[in-house]
Amino acid sequence: MSKLSETPPENLTAPGSALPPPEFSLDQRRTLLGIAHQAILSALEGQPFPDAPPSSPALLEPRGVFTTLYEPGDRPGDLRHQLRGCVGYALPMVSLYRAVAETARAAAFDDSRFLPVAMDEAHVLQVSLSVLSRLFPIHPDAVEVGRHGLLISDGARRGLLLPQVPVENGWDRETFLEQTCRKAGLPSDAWRKSATIEAFTAEVFSDSDVELAP
Repeated sequence: MSKLSETPPENLTAPGSALPPPEFSLDQRRTLLGIAHQAILSALEGQPFPDAPPSSPALLEPRGVFTTLYEPGDRPGDLRHQLRGCVGYALPMVSLYRAVAETARAAAFDDSRFLPVAMDEAHVLQVSLSVLSRLFPIHPDAVEVGRHGLLISDGARRGLLLPQVPVENGWDRETFLEQTCRKAGLPSDAWRKSATIEAFTAEVFSDSDVELAP
C-alpha cells in the first residue's frame, strides 16, 4: 500500500473504554521521534538517512504508522500548533523505525496539501507519531467509535478512516461504517454485505509527551 495523507490522528477513546497500557517505553518513544527529526534534517542537508537499526527489537517489527508534523503558532507565546503535514502507512510494510523515517520525510516534503518544509522550519517542527496495531477482523457490532480505526475492502477497493474521524464528525457506529465504505468507493451499505471489515487501534505520542516526561 502506498503512503496515505491523512488528518492527524489523536489518542481518543470511546466513553467507557479504558486505555490499554503503553506498548512503547519512554526511551523507545524518544528514539522513534528522534528518527523522524533526523530523517527530515538529513534530507534537507542532502544526506542519505543513516540506516543503522536501533537495538530495541520492538522497533524492528513491521508496523503501520502515521507521522504528523506541526509548526508553532504565529504569535509569541501561542501554544497552538498548525498542521504542517501528515503521511502514513496503514499496513505494516517495513520495520517500524524505517516506516517512521520514510513517513516523516513524506510528511515534510510530499504531502500535496503543503509546500515542502524548509530548513528554518525543520528546527522548530513538532512531531507526533501514531503507531497502528495490526489489522484484525471485527464484527460491525464490536466497532467502538473513538477507539477503532477501520479498513473496509471488497476486491481491489479499500477505504481507511482513522480512529478520530468519527469523533470529530459526530458519527455513530453505523455512519462510521458507511463513510468508510464510501471512502473505498463502495456503496454505503457494503459493510452489511460482501465487504471485509478490519479494525486497528493507535498508540499516539509526540515531542511534547517525551519532553514533559520525568
